[in-house]
Amino acid sequence: MKTIIIEDEKPAARLLQRKLEKLNIEVGVMLHSVEEAVAWFSKNEHPDLIFLDIQLSDGLSFEIFEKVEIKSAVIFTTAYDEFALRAFKLNSVDYLLKPIDEDDLELAISKFKDRLPKNEKLQLDFEQIKKMLSNPFDKEYKKRFTVKIGQHLKVISLDEIECFFSENKGTYIHTFDNRNYLIESTLEFLEQELDPKYFYRISRKFIIPIKAIKEIILYSNSRLKVILPSYCDDEVIVSREKVADFKVWIG
Repeated sequence: MKTIIIEDEKPAARLLQRKLEKLNIEVGVMLHSVEEAVAWFSKNEHPDLIFLDIQLSDGLSFEIFEKVEIKSAVIFTTAYDEFALRAFKLNSVDYLLKPIDEDDLELAISKFKDRLPKNEKLQLDFEQIKKMLSNPFDKEYKKRFTVKIGQHLKVISLDEIECFFSENKGTYIHTFDNRNYLIESTLEFLEQELDPKYFYRISRKFIIPIKAIKEIILYSNSRLKVILPSYCDDEVIVSREKVADFKVWIG
């Protein structure tokens, strides 16, 4: 099965490639922009399957299909929420939410093999998809948080935040000046609200910004320990299943 990856970020493309190799799927080509993809499809035999990031460095990946007639099946890879992505199901397109889970990846490959007969051309209505998505590509990530302290409200900017952590069913901000603030949120919700380029959920308990990493130490059971500037209430451990993604994230 001929497969290519079109992904904005090269580390993310390499990580997906490694996950596909575990499923015995070889990736022949990795592309990273609309311009690069259009040029490649114009000169090469089209693959059976494309893993396609929605937003590339020079525009939306839909622009590729407007310029070249693609004869491949597509599995979208995206960080956008599931509600918006109902559009893809209506167009018989599978999708994977980032960070990509290996079980979900295996299931998507299985669906592709089961549902798409060989040489069948996939019909996609990209205009309909774009309308139903209602511009999620312009998503604004959180830039600050407002916390209540007694009868006062305090605004905390992202630059002040050393980490987010959960404890006793509560979620807290820990700041670089070594203070904790309870917020009305969950780590699951914060994962969607924080820019993944700068924040990463290393475990069930912690989300950390890349700027707060002071040191990384090898830890037991193939895990990693992160040293932060002031947080010391508990060990900040990258869970074993997150280690590979974490290494890609830090570059």
